[in-house]
Amino acid sequence: ASICRDNGLQSYLTLNITLYDNDLAEMRRMVDVAVESKISAIIASDIAAIEYARSRGMEVHISTQSNVSNIEAVKFYSRFADVVVLARELNMEQVKAIYDAIIRDDVRGPAGGLVRIEMFAHGALCMAVSGKCYLSLHQMNSSANRGACLQPCRRGYVVTEKESGDELEIDNQYIMSPKDLKTIHFLNKMIDAGVRVFKIEGRARGPEYVKTVCRNYDEAIHAYLNEAFSPERIERWDKSLATVFNRGFWDGYYLGQRLGEWSANYGSLATKKKLYIGKVTNYFPNLGVGEFVMETGSLSLNDEILITGPTTGALQLNVEELRYDLEPVDKVIKGQRFSMPVPEKVRRNDKLFKMIDALKANE
Repeated sequence: ASICRDNGLQSYLTLNITLYDNDLAEMRRMVDVAVESKISAIIASDIAAIEYARSRGMEVHISTQSNVSNIEAVKFYSRFADVVVLARELNMEQVKAIYDAIIRDDVRGPAGGLVRIEMFAHGALCMAVSGKCYLSLHQMNSSANRGACLQPCRRGYVVTEKESGDELEIDNQYIMSPKDLKTIHFLNKMIDAGVRVFKIEGRARGPEYVKTVCRNYDEAIHAYLNEAFSPERIERWDKSLATVFNRGFWDGYYLGQRLGEWSANYGSLATKKKLYIGKVTNYFPNLGVGEFVMETGSLSLNDEILITGPTTGALQLNVEELRYDLEPVDKVIKGQRFSMPVPEKVRRNDKLFKMIDALKANE
């Protein structure tokens, strides 16, 4: 939380699981720590967590797990929360109606301002209504509603007739795995409908995913506010978003579509993939140069690379210069220790990846 504050960012703690009696003491401890750490807000759905957080003066955001789908539900939660994440199954007309009602009825949260609408903008979607799924618990005794989904929906399945054993021919074996949500091409409609907070799903994603997706959506929001939201920019954002993890994209239900779109593949359909090739061994700030060791593969001039680490985050650049034994070279290979200019500080043991075209990686 302190790192976020020092960099002008908000921090949020997710407590949006179903709570049992034996969870309450731990929940209270976590909220207490959040208060002491000055976390910006907690995201919760269980009334036990919501009420306790408010009793400690903590700002609360209502999770999509609460399935808020109408203005009366917003009014109910407004006594606890300044931000409400609406159900993912709503369309923009329904969202606009709720937004207009918030203004008309002057629905305000504990901080005194009008309740703000938050909605999912990008990332993985669950096959179940706003994530309330029983499949993982049923098959693997690991509950999605307790934050422990093992995603059996992402696996391939066949349909078999019991008596004969005949397999039913279906057009897609991933019949329960939705494509990822992408809204950047109609972000203007979401803003016009009253959405004021955009949620990007990125559980278990790498830092390059977070950086790429957040950068593009931030650009899109500012482009719209500056009247520069254009088809050309949308095309550029689309291409950039396709380079990081995705299962294919669709619009969700926001534009009125009633049937889901299902992924045709297991795993990512990103147009680029990262290959681990080595790590950072030193950094020389006066020179702006990093020293690396190649642990596998090779690296050449003009290759695109990614450097990641717990503090470094994600740094992407093209290789403009390589030196081995202080001499300029065009290529370095496994086992060699080399150096190259890097525009930002990197740290020992940061990982070095080479970004390659996904089609080439599969050849």
